[in-house]
Amino acid sequence: MEYDLIVIGGGPAGYVGAIRAAQLGKSVVCVEKERVGGTCLNWGCIPTKALLKNAEAYKTVTERASEFGMTVEGVSVDWAEVIGRSRKVSDRLAAGVGFLFKKNKVESVSGEATLLGDGKVEVKNAAGEVTVLEGKNILICTGCVTRTVPSLPLNGSTIIGSREAMVLEKRPDSMIIIGSGAIGTEFAYIYNSFGTKVTLIEALPRILPNEDDDSCQTLERAFKKQGIKVMTGASVASVVETCDGLVKAKVTNSRGQESEIEANVCLVAIGVKPVVPTNPGMELTDKGFIKVNERYATSMPGVYAAGDVIGGVLLAHTATFEAVQAVEGMFNADYSPKQVGFFPSCTYCYPQVASVGKTERALKEAGVDYKVGKFPFQAIGKAVAAGEPDGFVKTLYGAKNGELLGAHIVGPEATELIAAMGISLQAELTDEDIHATIFAHPTLSEAIHESMLASEGNAIHM
Repeated sequence: MEYDLIVIGGGPAGYVGAIRAAQLGKSVVCVEKERVGGTCLNWGCIPTKALLKNAEAYKTVTERASEFGMTVEGVSVDWAEVIGRSRKVSDRLAAGVGFLFKKNKVESVSGEATLLGDGKVEVKNAAGEVTVLEGKNILICTGCVTRTVPSLPLNGSTIIGSREAMVLEKRPDSMIIIGSGAIGTEFAYIYNSFGTKVTLIEALPRILPNEDDDSCQTLERAFKKQGIKVMTGASVASVVETCDGLVKAKVTNSRGQESEIEANVCLVAIGVKPVVPTNPGMELTDKGFIKVNERYATSMPGVYAAGDVIGGVLLAHTATFEAVQAVEGMFNADYSPKQVGFFPSCTYCYPQVASVGKTERALKEAGVDYKVGKFPFQAIGKAVAAGEPDGFVKTLYGAKNGELLGAHIVGPEATELIAAMGISLQAELTDEDIHATIFAHPTLSEAIHESMLASEGNAIHM
């Protein structure tokens, strides 16, 4: 059988692309070497959110119960159950993707894929059995894996990546985390919440370095208050396992002072690298990502790629967007696939951090004339009533025409609130449009309106 589309990779790009093609009436097969859902569902976004919820619940009970008029005694943690819950969540959602495949008549094949050329894909399963699939089109969505460097050699037990961090059999008493992107900061919050002594090391001057400076500084203060040791502008020369089963990191701090830090475990979260299927000469970028054109087509005829494997913005939701655009374009010559434009960035630690559009730092560097509105959650009734007064909403507007340029939120439900700002950017709303919008009271979203008013010096509740 020759399929209309062979999808390689079953993550947020692959499984969504496969389903969209099937919705268009195409015959589709999806090849995944592990389990459908990819890193996001099985080893990334979803199971970490389960762990974060556990951490939040534990901290609320152990540290904040009296604030809500409750006395709680004898609280203990069953670490195996904490980890087990996150795995059950992943199991349930992976089964859900399998159901969606059946519903949409997408075939699923398990194994490692190799591109043979001329529309052929070889698949070798775990037993070593080989099958060759033929397709009119091929969509590569193989994603990325943890990036490693020789000075930080992963061993799967004491020097680990994010995958191992999600299933540690025993909660370590101490942990070094190298890298403070979303992965590093979320695991710092999780393990610290359960009592692990965490040292978070970042080479750049700020944690969450891609976020707005105000967001970075607020999160760093919050982490230090929670007991997380934060080292920014610091470099790690090496990490080695000691004879007594600990790890030792050689660190140079922001002042050039050298020291050694010991811990039970070191989590390396310094980024990811693409997973590119074996192929007969596909053109790659300098960093090893698959090079595609404006229609997501690779240098191989009939072969497309989308998601993390093509570089750019490495997020599950942008990967999904790209896969849908690639599928729409490959089956409709008149369709012009869209590229990633405005996209939300979300980090689910406590407090939550979310953003969309430009940072103030970027606007300054570009010489853009802008105005800033910033409003604290401590002046929002819903936030105070919920016991979540920390953080703020910050909005950036063009000084002349009032067009929304960017939004940054730190605090309760920031990752949910940011969607409203994404829609506003996509719709090209201005400060006047937001001013004319009635926000329900009492809600956290009122901070968006007040932030806009603050940009004019007219905030009501501050």
